[in-house]
Amino acid sequence: MADKLKFTIALLLLAAGVAGFYLLADQPLILRVLAVLAGVAACAGVAWFTEPGQRFAVFSQEAVTEARKVAWPHRKETVQMTMAVFGFVVLMAIVLYIADKTLEWVLYDLILGWK
Repeated sequence: MADKLKFTIALLLLAAGVAGFYLLADQPLILRVLAVLAGVAACAGVAWFTEPGQRFAVFSQEAVTEARKVAWPHRKETVQMTMAVFGFVVLMAIVLYIADKTLEWVLYDLILGWK
């Protein structure tokens, strides 16, 4: 029950930040953006102290740990794979163009007799 109340307060703080953006319409843009960012920060701060917020923090830390374990490809491998994909896309575009023009020729010129 307490978590639901905290989430409600967090959402109200977020709404207050967005409302501040519109209420400060005659102020400089930076002040309006800061009002939204303050609302988002307050919302995150309140949501952090809920049980789902704590689970999210643990999940985020574990995700960063797993991302560090990934064997990322080197630049040469990345360029080679990108060129392979690009070459395949060009090849498929040519094949589909030939198939389209062949079907167009068969349907319009041979079957229907349209020139």
